[in-house]
Amino acid sequence: MKRWYLYPFSLGYHMVTGIRNTMYDLGIFKSTKFKTPIINVGNLSVGGSGKSPMVMYLAKSLSKFYRTGVLSRGYGRLTKGYEITNYNSNYKTVGDEAMQLFERFKNRFVIAVSEDRVPGAKKLIDDMDLDVLILDDAMQHRAIKAGFNILMTDFNDPYFKDHLLPAGDLRESRAGSGRADIIMVSKCPDELTEETKQYYISRIRPAHNQKVFFSSIGYDENVYSSDKMLPDNNLSYYDILLITGIANPKPLLNHLAKFSQKVKHLKFRDHHNFSHADIKNIVAEYKKLGEYKLILTTEKDYVRLKTFDYLRDFVYYWPINVVIDKKEEFNQIILNYINKKH
Repeated sequence: MKRWYLYPFSLGYHMVTGIRNTMYDLGIFKSTKFKTPIINVGNLSVGGSGKSPMVMYLAKSLSKFYRTGVLSRGYGRLTKGYEITNYNSNYKTVGDEAMQLFERFKNRFVIAVSEDRVPGAKKLIDDMDLDVLILDDAMQHRAIKAGFNILMTDFNDPYFKDHLLPAGDLRESRAGSGRADIIMVSKCPDELTEETKQYYISRIRPAHNQKVFFSSIGYDENVYSSDKMLPDNNLSYYDILLITGIANPKPLLNHLAKFSQKVKHLKFRDHHNFSHADIKNIVAEYKKLGEYKLILTTEKDYVRLKTFDYLRDFVYYWPINVVIDKKEEFNQIILNYINKKH
């Protein structure tokens, strides 16, 4: 157990979340359904489990065939209410995750934020005449009933080995996995044996109506700045200042180690809102590096760091994508759900 001394408080948390879920299960608390297909990508734990790359994958894939929208709550933004992400948006108005989506895909699909998911979903679906809506991180937001749930769980920290807050990192009990249609084990190592897969499946114990899939992180072969592109194998020539404000930077550190050992890492908390003092410290650390140097960050952190003009010219970001094992089967299950609803 991560924080065993807090276990007594987890018992109280279990009672509160358990009662809430029971109220929804019994229909005492209202859960709104929609005719439009809704796919929720969520998890049981706090912190990163690979939700954002999965939302990107789904939105990119489905927008080829359907009018697609993405709705998140816009975590960390300074605004309230319903907002559509556009060319005038920034991370302060819509949050870093929505901005990251827009920076990569622009208007290929519509991206909105709303802390109140039910009216937000209704407005987005009606105004944009959507064929399908993807919800980002709404597993515990049970006031809206998604037609299809994808539960993400980190290979290195799976929910079946975790415990409820505050002793562990689970936002609700492991029983919440029963609401999932697909359980996606994310951030798997590149070489994953069938024996390991079967071990995870045996621990997950999926119901007859559930499928377990495995995915890994795929890094782009280039890193990008505002106007430049650098092949990843050229990173070995540079001293690198790595800036991360994500829940788990370990996969990025491991991947970067394949290309360079000259790395200084400044780690910030997830969704960190960089201050001018932070930037001053980053610049000071950058100046300590050798003649050939650059700042490297994640795609999500880049949408925040690039707002500081004096950083923009030497900050690079490294895009990632999700790589799904048995991708064709996964895609077909998603398409079957959408086509069944239409």
